[in-house]
Amino acid sequence: MKSEIEEIFESFNKNNIFRDKSFLQSNHQPGEILHREDQIKQTASILAPVLRGEKPSTLFLYGKTGTGKTLSIQYVKDELLKRYKKESEFKLRIEYLNCKLKKISDTEYRILAELIKKMGGSVPSTGLPTQAVYSKFVEVIDQEKQLIILVLDEIDQTMKKISNDFLYNLTRLNTELAKTQLCVVGISNDLTFLEGIDPRVRSSLSEEEIIFPPYNAVQLQDILNKRAKEAFKEKILKEGVVAKCAAFAAREHGDARRALDLLRIAGELAERDKSEQILLKHIDHANDKIERDKILDVIRSEQKQFQYVLYSIIQLSETQKDSPIFTGDVYNFYQEVCLKNKGEILTQRRIGDMIQEFDMLGIINVRVISKGRGGRMREIKLAITKDIVRKAKEIIQNSLNYN
Repeated sequence: MKSEIEEIFESFNKNNIFRDKSFLQSNHQPGEILHREDQIKQTASILAPVLRGEKPSTLFLYGKTGTGKTLSIQYVKDELLKRYKKESEFKLRIEYLNCKLKKISDTEYRILAELIKKMGGSVPSTGLPTQAVYSKFVEVIDQEKQLIILVLDEIDQTMKKISNDFLYNLTRLNTELAKTQLCVVGISNDLTFLEGIDPRVRSSLSEEEIIFPPYNAVQLQDILNKRAKEAFKEKILKEGVVAKCAAFAAREHGDARRALDLLRIAGELAERDKSEQILLKHIDHANDKIERDKILDVIRSEQKQFQYVLYSIIQLSETQKDSPIFTGDVYNFYQEVCLKNKGEILTQRRIGDMIQEFDMLGIINVRVISKGRGGRMREIKLAITKDIVRKAKEIIQNSLNYN
């Protein structure tokens, strides 16, 4: 066994595949962002007034995962800070927060606490009234003349968990600020995000919107080829590998992040195989691995309510193999799971939204069936393999201590 392990380590020391794997990481900030020139110009035009000390409009960037939204706003942020003159009469701060991060997204309180921390202040993680945390936030940011741009990534996910009031309160804070001006940039994967919020909140935003369309296969190939030159050693990629990566990702809503993950994981698999090149079969294996890991990671990291609903669907699928499952069935079973685990029971509408999210993630398939005068019903079927269902069930049972 020892000699086999040593052989593995020696083969990895040789590293015949990678030159610098970081170029394929999603957090890599390239010097040039391909095929997003128009969106970057629009973003820069809307935020440029901050260089004169003027507060720009609230800005929302919309697009599916991996369409360059975060990459583009980070690029504009860096360029703005380069141009900003430190001798100006005001201070410019641009703060980024991913609202979907665990322990941040659950409540308005936690998001504000994290923002206060970024601004150099502190509040206890729990215990204060939310209004007191707002007052602390105002106190911390209004100590000097400054202009603050808050970039809130995945803001649509936060709005699903907490009320619309958070966005409303944030944009209205400027009326309480004497020295500071506050601008919000929201990033959302949901193009219809603002349509579902309170009209009172919508009217207070005065927002600008920029849409990031999915990349097509040709654009994804350009992105992959540029990164691959830096990431891999010469003549590592077998002909057709980049094209296949791009085709897989184009099928998944033009997700560049997925394309880069595919290429990186394929390289790692080739390395483990002691292959001298990345072959088409490595892309297929990488795609299978990503599909499996993505779903299990989502299930592992999501809130308990998400797990309650998915557990209900899995259990019903196993006990009602010959009968269709409808939203009402899931809700009834979900209530039993909540009661057994002493969890809060959410409304049927909230559970319907979660079911729609499962559909978007590819965990289930939802089909709307017309019942004539009886209205419409949503039929639910699991869309994941038996192996993933088994692992998902284990994850949920361990998390909820529910057997």
